Amino acid sequence: MSAKKKLQVFISSTYKDLKTERQAAVEAILKAGHIPAGMELFSAGSESQLEIIRRWIDESDVYMLVLGGRYGSVDPKTSLSYTELEYDYAVSQSKPVFAVVINDSALNEKVKVEGKDAMETENPRELKLFREKVLSRISSFFSDPKDIKLAVHETLSDLQNRHQFTGWISGREIPDISPLLEDITRLRIERDDALKQVAEIRLSSENRLPKSTPSRQDEDFKEIITALKDLEITTKVFNKVENEPAISVPILRILDVMRDSLITGVTNRFGASDIHKLLYFNVCPKLEMHDLAAIEKVPGMTWQRYRLTAKGKAFLVFVDKQTPKTPSAPEASNDAPAPSIAANSSARPTSRLSSEKALKTKSVA
Repeated sequence: MSAKKKLQVFISSTYKDLKTERQAAVEAILKAGHIPAGMELFSAGSESQLEIIRRWIDESDVYMLVLGGRYGSVDPKTSLSYTELEYDYAVSQSKPVFAVVINDSALNEKVKVEGKDAMETENPRELKLFREKVLSRISSFFSDPKDIKLAVHETLSDLQNRHQFTGWISGREIPDISPLLEDITRLRIERDDALKQVAEIRLSSENRLPKSTPSRQDEDFKEIITALKDLEITTKVFNKVENEPAISVPILRILDVMRDSLITGVTNRFGASDIHKLLYFNVCPKLEMHDLAAIEKVPGMTWQRYRLTAKGKAFLVFVDKQTPKTPSAPEASNDAPAPSIAANSSARPTSRLSSEKALKTKSVA
């Protein structure tokens, strides 16, 4: 008789507005015989605590998100909420992820009862984008705590059938775990080989695809330029002085200036610089929506890498052709400090890492 595994399920959500819903998730996980873990153990808004949470996510078998009407506290370096950073990290680690999202009618009722504490007033656009991202993966809607309990029961049962979880097993129930360890090792090797083959097939397919006609591709790139000019990120990552206010920078501007890093690739490995964290967690997912960047698993590594696709590189060539040629200054080395970036500049400076005088920033109160 095989031992019953207990799964550790990490529950992520905003705090004040979802106490009842999160408690329903905890009760359902316990009733199913599994182990809940969540944000009650941590204090929000601390970078050191965020690293601790990531380690808890690494040690958990499943990541669950409860998404209501609030976006949550925002990390000033990436302009993403800590809840979204947790979600992105779980996805980047290939962790089984599922979410329950409040439906519109239930949210309206919640706002009537709880007032503005139940709705997002500061970052509604960011919440909308996060909600769309979540709904593109395994997710379901809820209108009351009973829906959450049902989703937990059905999803965990389905995940157990589809995944070979390590889980938690009582030592008394394990006569010999060496065969299990061998199977886990074999499955991991097969998974890495499969991911490598998929990446090679994808790259080969991209190279064999017929090129778009110039006029059609040009129109596509022009639409992307407009979209990336309008999409801005507010961050302090590029500041020269620590206490300077955050600046708003268009995604197109960041793509242009940080092109070398994006071409070679940025990772989510531990110890990555603040600039690479911004590129990985905030910029690249938005580029991926236009097929300009793609994430790839590095065989044998726990971290993953984002870098520009063939379309992304072609897009940069198109952007360069749209910019009038001017005498260029010598390129800065890859070890140069973080560049100053213009928030609203439509034309690129003479050097991608040009001086601070050539770049005007827009302070955000």
